[in-house]
Amino acid sequence: MDSPEVTFTLAYLVFAVCFVFTPTEFHSAGLTVQNLLSGWLGSEDAAFVPYHLRRTAATLLCHSLLPLGYYVGMCFAASEKQLYYPSQTPETWRAFLLLALMLPAIACTLIYYWSRDRWARHPLARTLALYALPRSGWRAVASSVNTEFRRIDKFATGVPGARVIVTDTWVMKVTTYRVHVAQQQDVHLTVTESQQHDLSPDSNLPVQLLTIRVASANPAVQAFNIRLNSTEYGELCEKLRAPIRSAANVVIHQSLGDLFLETFASLVEVNPAYSVPSSQDLEACIGCMQTRASVKLVKTCQAAAEGECQQCYCRPMWCLTCMGKWFASRQDPQRPDTWLASRVPCPTCRARFCILDVCAVR
Repeated sequence: MDSPEVTFTLAYLVFAVCFVFTPTEFHSAGLTVQNLLSGWLGSEDAAFVPYHLRRTAATLLCHSLLPLGYYVGMCFAASEKQLYYPSQTPETWRAFLLLALMLPAIACTLIYYWSRDRWARHPLARTLALYALPRSGWRAVASSVNTEFRRIDKFATGVPGARVIVTDTWVMKVTTYRVHVAQQQDVHLTVTESQQHDLSPDSNLPVQLLTIRVASANPAVQAFNIRLNSTEYGELCEKLRAPIRSAANVVIHQSLGDLFLETFASLVEVNPAYSVPSSQDLEACIGCMQTRASVKLVKTCQAAAEGECQQCYCRPMWCLTCMGKWFASRQDPQRPDTWLASRVPCPTCRARFCILDVCAVR
């Protein structure tokens, strides 16, 4: 392949992936379907349901045009292939062109089907119709959703491709191609999974992500999963009427302190271990008096005479949890992004140490 062809292919691939999954940079630059077609889509705040009826249709059509856009671009990037004359192109490119034309044709057919009867056949409209009263239709339910979405007390979180919205009556998940809706009084919510990350790319802080299964009592309503930060779990519970059940193996850390202790323990595990002399017996932790001392401060971050950390000569006197709580208590609560890299004095001898100096006792 020629250099212009390779360059265009790689550039278009990056553009297509970013256009579909829309990172923060694309949102800031306005390169999203919502921004490019904002005049036709209208305002989400003014009419939530009509907005997303049009948005999902427009998104499907725009994304289906990406392969055709690549083919057109290749007509200029690789002009020697004469791709603008399909009858003279290689069979592989003719097959690709056929696929590139079929995708928007299928998308247009599906959108036309959705728009029949004033969008009554759209998946969102059909879901809302399941909650309509006998003598009313899905539009009455849509009006209720629009009204509640305009209220400022709703719970909303998540990235644009997986937003979670909870109003007084509804639990909703907004994705790229679909909007999931369930009525609060009919749902069963279960925390099915938790993922612990030592650092969040947005804030450089430990983060725990929860996966909650939202299942409606109505079997016709498709169940869906929502994901949110554990620090938002309490706010979500306040907005929900139904209780949230947790799987037996899921532990939820709702505070920053809980998340820090979890990260502190995981970092200490990878530090070098400290071997206790056979003549020394481990006593109970002087912090909680509930468990045996399990950590020893040993300067391992740098050489003995280098850096701000100092060698601690205290015997093992603290358990891992109490040492983590002591470390957290000496931090600035307004600057949590500096906690992991900070240094604190030993609770006994005041020798300064960092997390790299906390060694598990073996």
